[in-house]
Amino acid sequence: MRINFLPGLLVCLVLLSFAPLSPAQSTAPATPADMPHISRQDGRFALMVDGAPYLVLGAQMHNSSAWASVLPKVWPWMEAMHVNTVAAPVYWEQIEATEGKFDFTEVDALVNQAREHHLHLILLWFGTWKNGQMRYTPRWVKMDGSRFPRMRDAHGEPIEVLSANSSSNLDADKKAFSTLMRHLKQLDGDQHTVIMVQVENESGAIGSVRDYSAMAEKQFEGTVPEALLKGLHKTPGTWKQVFGGDADETFQAYSVSRYIDEVAKAGKAEYPLPMYVNVWVSYPIRELPERRIPTPGISYPSGGAVQSMLNLWKMETPDIDIIGPDIYSSDGAFYREILRTYSRPDNPLWIPETGSGDDFGRYFFTALGMGAIGFSPFGVDRIDATIPPGGLPGMHAENYALIGPMDREIAALNFEGKLKTAVEEEGQAVQTLNFGKWQATIGFGYPQRDGMRPPGTKDFHGRALVAQLGPDKFLVTGFDASITFQLTSPGHEHMQILQAEEGSYRNGKWQPLRILNGDETDRGLNFRHQGSVAQIELGTF
Repeated sequence: MRINFLPGLLVCLVLLSFAPLSPAQSTAPATPADMPHISRQDGRFALMVDGAPYLVLGAQMHNSSAWASVLPKVWPWMEAMHVNTVAAPVYWEQIEATEGKFDFTEVDALVNQAREHHLHLILLWFGTWKNGQMRYTPRWVKMDGSRFPRMRDAHGEPIEVLSANSSSNLDADKKAFSTLMRHLKQLDGDQHTVIMVQVENESGAIGSVRDYSAMAEKQFEGTVPEALLKGLHKTPGTWKQVFGGDADETFQAYSVSRYIDEVAKAGKAEYPLPMYVNVWVSYPIRELPERRIPTPGISYPSGGAVQSMLNLWKMETPDIDIIGPDIYSSDGAFYREILRTYSRPDNPLWIPETGSGDDFGRYFFTALGMGAIGFSPFGVDRIDATIPPGGLPGMHAENYALIGPMDREIAALNFEGKLKTAVEEEGQAVQTLNFGKWQATIGFGYPQRDGMRPPGTKDFHGRALVAQLGPDKFLVTGFDASITFQLTSPGHEHMQILQAEEGSYRNGKWQPLRILNGDETDRGLNFRHQGSVAQIELGTF
């Protein structure tokens, strides 16, 4: 962990990062107010855990890592990355290998080991869908195509996707998922190790734009449901009449979204944790050269909550709290576009999957500045490799090491709308953040010589965070950034620094380390790669 200039602060922050979770000390039954839930105020959202806003500093393990025999190799990677939350799959094929007989051995090991490592969990239900296919369904589902029908493509051939138009498929998934949630309540209902649940994974169909089975065809040839027409401001008619060239994908999205909402509803009836779906988004063709045909069912799973289907999904999934995009494009313009699309007055911003490389690290700050409740790179655990002696390199670990000791404070400031970030882009080595009376100017890169513009960094990795603690007081931090303050409308007044303190948060209280002055403030507060944190109080004369 590279946190600050001084070894003493380093030790302090490491200890804070792995302090025991308070829920693990509780034995009283959870009340509705204690349950993890999504809270909203003034158009902003927070994931509330144990009564306070919580920022998910997450990482998702690889798909086949959530086994008791493998987990001991996983946790060191998560701790080296300084996460506070791990996203881990639960496999339908494992918990119900024989129909009606449930085995939660692996789930119990996952939850209990997470507690031992003082980490929260997000469980990922790999049920009917995983990456637009059905590979995590149990053998007894895969082998009985008459009882559990698969989708059929336009040629009438079955594909490796269960039909979302089948009640028997839905009933089997609902039973398994609700049984999981009932067990989870018994196992964890008074401790809240698990704080959210993902319902399915990148749902929809790879292999066909929609289901062409006789059962689905009959529904497709009928009229579009009135509630959907009203919500999308459409006139009555058949699916083709109403949606034209988008009819097939829209029908599939309607079928999949309603199916998943029924699964979530059944699970919440047992244990109402926040539930979300993740989305394999639709990328520009340039982002996926191997998928040059921008067709649903080919370049992304048809029926999922992609950008064009998001309004429909929000209408049809009242029991899903969040629809979160999985983002694997490092193109800045596209990344920000996706964040804007899924950050809505009716949808908290949450990034359940993104790339684990440095080219994705800066977008944690971008998402945070847009009010995100969390961020989670995929595949952090490399169980056949060795963690470097100095800890994990890279921006994700650097970000989490910086924010981790004050994650609750950052979550609360963001929920209150008092936090802003600046992220370097090519040609944008200087940026400003406005806070009413005060304006913060951020310059990226070093050296920043007198009278010279900041040079920027070679790979555009500069990032900064500024949060308003009071009318004239700010929390500031960042990487390869210099932060100065000015009066937004100075008039006859001049700005002065009353005091600047370097320090850290301990148990929710600011602990000063030293007062900064002279060379440390004359050209702004400078934040290199050590990741220091400061509070600055401003005045006028």
